[in-house]
Amino acid sequence: MVKPLVNIVNFKPLYNILFELNNHLNFKINNFSSEQDFIQNINKENLLEASIIISAKKINNDNIDQKSVIILEQLPINFVSLIDEISKRLLKQKYNYQSNIFINKYNLDLNSRTISREKVDLKLTEKEIEIILFLKDQKEPQNILKLQKEVWGYSDDIETHTVETHVYRLRKKLKDTFQDDNFLKSFKEGYKI
Repeated sequence: MVKPLVNIVNFKPLYNILFELNNHLNFKINNFSSEQDFIQNINKENLLEASIIISAKKINNDNIDQKSVIILEQLPINFVSLIDEISKRLLKQKYNYQSNIFINKYNLDLNSRTISREKVDLKLTEKEIEIILFLKDQKEPQNILKLQKEVWGYSDDIETHTVETHVYRLRKKLKDTFQDDNFLKSFKEGYKI
């Protein structure tokens, strides 16, 4: 799993401290010498997705959600409180992201284990979610053996029939609930979203 990112803007001493603790943190850190340096890099990289920004002052940019900015106005910093605040905000971001994964016309909510379209919800199992998440990022259809390896962690005890049954049931649930045969498509080569 990719660690979330904390962007430190114009606060080198804080970056140095966090860098020393890097192996013990549940996030990665970036350092920017100025607000201008940070803003120039926003478009080059995905610095705003799953990230927190720490700055000594408000960053004036319309692309930045101010909820993701921690402004350090008062010194000295209570370091434990700062780490708690970073962790709390990253958890909220993760929760919000997991609640709104858009795939075609559908919204997949990992927190409630549902997929929905036009105010109709369908409960999914953990394996069904894993199948959808794996297939959504694939450009080509994936065969049963690939699904078995990637979703089930390939085991000799699992028969391909188990995988086929799960995919069949998922396709049936989607068709029965949404009257949609095209979300999870079956090809000669395998399955694709």
